[in-house]
Amino acid sequence: MKRKMMKFFRDEEGLTIVEYAVAAGLISAAVVLAFTNLGQTVLGIINDLITALGGAP
Repeated sequence: MKRKMMKFFRDEEGLTIVEYAVAAGLISAAVVLAFTNLGQTVLGIINDLITALGGAP
């Protein structure tokens, strides 16, 4: 029983899965943040264009 417990604790395969999950979560958060900021910038440009053409944004 002790040998099986030690083998389980030495096994690092599960750790790599967790690392990949954390990395994927951080990448996803960065992508969402980037697209949110990009969307706000594009919205501002579109509103400026509408105003320049004499419309109301």
